Amino acid sequence: MHVGYGSGFQHLAGYSDAQFMREELGNCERAESQGFDSVWVTEHHFDSYSLSPDVCQLLSYLAGKTKRVKLGSMVIVVPWHDPMRLAEQIVLLDHYSGGRMILGVGRGLARREFEGLRIDQNEGRQRFNEYTELVLKALETGFMEGGETVKQPRREIRPRPIKSFKGRSFAAAASRDSVPVVARLGLGLLVILQKAWDQVRADFELYHKSWRESQGPNVEPTKPFCSGFCFVDESADRAEELARKYLALNYREALDHYEMFGKHFDTTKSYERYSDLSKYLNSIGADKAVDDYIKLMPWGTPQQVLEKYAGMKELIDMQGIMPNFFFGGMPHEESVRNINCFVKHCLPELKSWPAATLTEPAELAAV
Repeated sequence: MHVGYGSGFQHLAGYSDAQFMREELGNCERAESQGFDSVWVTEHHFDSYSLSPDVCQLLSYLAGKTKRVKLGSMVIVVPWHDPMRLAEQIVLLDHYSGGRMILGVGRGLARREFEGLRIDQNEGRQRFNEYTELVLKALETGFMEGGETVKQPRREIRPRPIKSFKGRSFAAAASRDSVPVVARLGLGLLVILQKAWDQVRADFELYHKSWRESQGPNVEPTKPFCSGFCFVDESADRAEELARKYLALNYREALDHYEMFGKHFDTTKSYERYSDLSKYLNSIGADKAVDDYIKLMPWGTPQQVLEKYAGMKELIDMQGIMPNFFFGGMPHEESVRNINCFVKHCLPELKSWPAATLTEPAELAAV
């Protein structure tokens, strides 16, 4: 199974951004020598929830610091970008890295980010559908043209794409309404742990149904990747104490960042599912929501963590995972300890598990 290193660049500690960036970039750079298969970074803006405003720029830096690992976007929020510029950035990164990028895209959720980037959140779904289709087509053909709203004049991507992104393109679909869109676009699912497994199972049933309808019964969907937060320690008591502490701090920050207890989803177009979720969270309260979230994550002794991943593998048959080890205001020394324990006790076993292999990108014809 493919095992990547995931980074949300969440900085909840009280020291400088400069120090934090040195620490987490160091963790990302060491991932290759520690045996991870990939490094993944997120896109967020404007607060401590994540200091990662430019995925392609971060991955370009890491491309220059590494030789082997794949470079994953978890995710690029497509509605926040001009599609032509985004396609150019992705292709340039693929040139830098020799075709090592794994593309992950998403729609975005946080009101503060849409407003700060001066983008109407009511246009989020329409922008995602239109822009993603334009970008995916450009990555295969080397040209972009059209779009219902952007009306992009036909222009060539230079440097031209060198390798196909088919089989290495994924999308997060946290809202059930997004699942058929992901299937129609021919993207694999990027599972970001945040909801009960019975809901995830239902999403996969809808995804496979939508895939067959849009891609045909003879085309197999790409096996998913799964992210999440992980804490591992040889002591069961220590693992539980610290996992609960830092996962709780992490999730409370997420609830605040996304304003999940607010009412704005009620009046935001195409975010009706989040309106329902907000009502549910208000009904159970923050403490219960945090506890439910903690139970989803793989944490504990190495054996407990492996058992959690084995259960996930049985449910969704993912081809890979990308745990996040630095979160919730955790001290850097603790994140390093967490990573090292995982690398020593979990990584070899996880990599030995049979799984679908990430498609090696096909060379595109030079024009």
